[in-house]
Parts: sequence; structure tokens; C-alpha cells
Amino acid sequence: MHPSQDKDSTGRDELVRHSAELDDVELRQYAGPWPTLGTRAERRARRHVLTWMGISIISGLALVAVYLFWPWRYVPPQQPGSALHQLYTPMLGLTSGLTVLGFTVALIVHIKRFLPHEQSVQRRHDHGGEGSTDTSRNTLVATVTDAAERSGVARRSLFRRTAGLGAAVLGAGAGVVALGGFVRDPWDSGRGEDTLWRTPWRSHNGEKVYLRAVGDDPHTIVLVRPGELEAGSMMPVVPFRESERGHPELLAEAMHRADSPAMLFRLRPDVVVERRPDRRGMNFDDYYAYSRICTHLGCPVSLFEQQIDLLLCPCHQSQFDLGKHAEPVFGPAVRALPQLPIDVDDDGYFVARGDFTAPVGPGFWELEP
Repeated sequence: MHPSQDKDSTGRDELVRHSAELDDVELRQYAGPWPTLGTRAERRARRHVLTWMGISIISGLALVAVYLFWPWRYVPPQQPGSALHQLYTPMLGLTSGLTVLGFTVALIVHIKRFLPHEQSVQRRHDHGGEGSTDTSRNTLVATVTDAAERSGVARRSLFRRTAGLGAAVLGAGAGVVALGGFVRDPWDSGRGEDTLWRTPWRSHNGEKVYLRAVGDDPHTIVLVRPGELEAGSMMPVVPFRESERGHPELLAEAMHRADSPAMLFRLRPDVVVERRPDRRGMNFDDYYAYSRICTHLGCPVSLFEQQIDLLLCPCHQSQFDLGKHAEPVFGPAVRALPQLPIDVDDDGYFVARGDFTAPVGPGFWELEP
């Protein structure tokens, strides 16, 4: 050790002892974990810490890669790519868990094996309510610096760099999950069909979109006609195109997409629906269609109070008045259910005349871009 370093160490030791005396601490034991540096046992302990930190770094990088590049789109069972899709969420959990576990174990092992072993008895006091003095702060800095010196962190750049890289990767893994949803601008409706502004109810190349009744078998096609619903009843529906007939994967996708579900209602003849210019022509006689997804937190709105024409969300009890075009009248929801404009074609089947009147589901749609 250089003479200047030895002098600094001696001065720091004195400050550490003085710190104990100022705080009425009886320092019974305060020694470095390794009396002799560079031994085989110390190198083994150092490799143990670096191994766990390496696991954390590799897992954190894998977490970022899985989140950004792993196939996440829904694939029906038994179809090519279905196994990879089903592994998306487990892989996120595995990589994030190993990232946190590796960093935590490395930190615990380093504390137990490389920080000074101390035994002390302290009587607490608050300096008469005036807080810490300059001397107390200086001695605290000396104590922390001494612990870092004795642990070897100050002398081993590999330790510092690995710990810093591990913390950076852990932060990157958490950051990409937290900020990943902001990568694409949901207000930008010009990036093709796969945006939050467009749903499967939107017609492609002028192809007719039918209202298809939801059943137990995703491959069974049942189109809906007027007269199949009694007054004061409802029916869950999803979109269907003739080009999807004979393609099981497309039929299943329509059932499973989060923005597809809608409810077709037939109101009682005595129900008076509020007249609004922006909703003119969107219904067919007493038939109205609305999104089935609650605008609060995305639960399925599926309870219909026929006598008072209220639609109820079972999750948080938001209520939507069908006489006011599904405006919320109770509960935490603040935005109306988007309406689906409907009509009947020449063959007598219900068809969609366009997409929903507003983006489907919960979120920030009441905010202006």
C-alpha cells in the first residue's frame, strides 16, 4: 500500500472510531471479511457474486428481447406458431424473475461475504432535536467509505462495472415493459389497419361485414336476421366476411380479438331513444348495436336490465343508458360505449355500415391528442 493510502486509511479508521463514540456506540467487532486478500476462498466468493450478476444481466437482456421481438399476436390452437404465442407470457415472467433473482442474490452474497463484520451496541439520541451535526455527517461518510474499501469494491473495477451493468440492465428491463406501450402513437391512424382506431368491423375493399352470432363453436357461422330477437333482449355478435368462410384461423380470430365483441339489442317499442344528429341512421328500427367492452377497465358488459333499459358492467357496476346511446349514468366509467352502425342487406341479414363511433375499450380516449 502506498504511504499516502496508508495515511488515508489510518485517518479514516480514526473517524470511524470517533463516529462510534459520538453516537454512544460500543464497537465490539469491526473487521474486514478477508484478513488476507487474494486467497482462494476470496476469489471463489467473488466468482459466486459475478456468476449471479451475470445471470441477472443475461436474463435482463433476454427480457428486453422477448418483450420486443417474441411473437405475441394471437394464433389459434393447433396452428403454426401457436406454441410460441402461448410461451410469450411465461417467457416474460421467467426472464423478469431471473433478472430480479440474480441481482438480489448477488447483492445478498456480496453483503454477507465482502462487507465488514460488525458487532456494536448503540443508544439512540437526536442531538436535542437539532439533527445531525457536521461532524456526524463527516463520520458517516468515513464509515461508508471504509466499508466500501474493506469490501473490495473500491479496488476491484470488475465488481463495480458488473454491478453497474446489472443495475442498468435491470432498469432497462423494467423500463421497456413500462414504456413499451408508448412506442406506437395510438393517435396515429395512418399506420395501416392494425391500429387502436380500427377494428375488424371496418370493411376492407368494400366487402360486406355481417353480424355473426356468438356460439360455442368458433367455426360455426350463424348470421343474424331481424325478428330473431324478442323485444327487450340482446345477442352477442362478432364480425364475419364471406372471404373468411372455410378459414378456421380467421373465424377463430374474429372470436378472440379484444375489439371485436359487440351486443345487438332489440329495445321495447315503448322505449324512447334520445335523438342526436350524430347518431342518425345508425340503428335499424328498434335494433341497436354497441361495443361489449366497458370503457372503464375493459370488462365485458353483459348484464341487461330490460325494464329500465340499463346495461350493467359486473366488474365495477358502471351502468349505461341505452335510451341515451349507452351514455354512462352510474359508476366509474366516463365514456359512452361506442355504437356500431347497422343495417339490413337485400338478403335480410344484419350488416355493419362502418366501424364503431369511437375507439373500443378503456384508456385515455377522453383526452385530446
